[in-house]
Amino acid sequence: MKSYRILSVSFLIVFQAAFLHGQGTGGQVQAVPTAAVAPNPNPDTDTTSIQKPHNDTYVIGNDDRLAINVWKEPDLTQTLPVRSDGKISLPLIGDVQAAGRTPHDLEVEISAKLRTYMTAPEVTVMVLQINSQKFNILGRVAKPGSYSLSTTTTVLDAIAEAGGFQDFAKQKNVYILRAKAGGGEDRIHFNYKDVIRGKASQENIRLQPGDTIVVP
Repeated sequence: MKSYRILSVSFLIVFQAAFLHGQGTGGQVQAVPTAAVAPNPNPDTDTTSIQKPHNDTYVIGNDDRLAINVWKEPDLTQTLPVRSDGKISLPLIGDVQAAGRTPHDLEVEISAKLRTYMTAPEVTVMVLQINSQKFNILGRVAKPGSYSLSTTTTVLDAIAEAGGFQDFAKQKNVYILRAKAGGGEDRIHFNYKDVIRGKASQENIRLQPGDTIVVP
């Protein structure tokens, strides 16, 4: 009899808790939404690179390194550089002009050529490395010269890539020479001391192709 009472009391507590929860949610059981995770259609491919959005304003150049992914076709999925003639070579379709085109344009052409061999090919083209665009750094740095330019390279990045300053470098008087569209060039001041102290962060600009940094 005692066991029966214990079970009855337990049932009543559970029932009351369920009733109160229903009252708090308008009498309806509220389902907890879960995030839908799309499966990776090609588990052998690293999606961290192919899922990045395109920059459709970027024009591919010679020596750029591309990742070509054809869904469910591992033999056609490759990482390769753009040759000095501006072309890449892929199985089945041979040479394709890459330089002078955007990644999206290249996807469209590769897809069109592959339709001869398969139905509805899904092609993704990503620029892994920008080697066709350069900046120069001259003067009192450890390794002056010409360097590949990425879309995020700043003046500080460039100085670090060139090995930092030599002794007696005038760190407050660094400047960037940038060509003007109509001819001539702008001279952009860069005070390294102020920038690293957070006083002139606006001077740490992103570099453009052909910029030259001069460290007196």
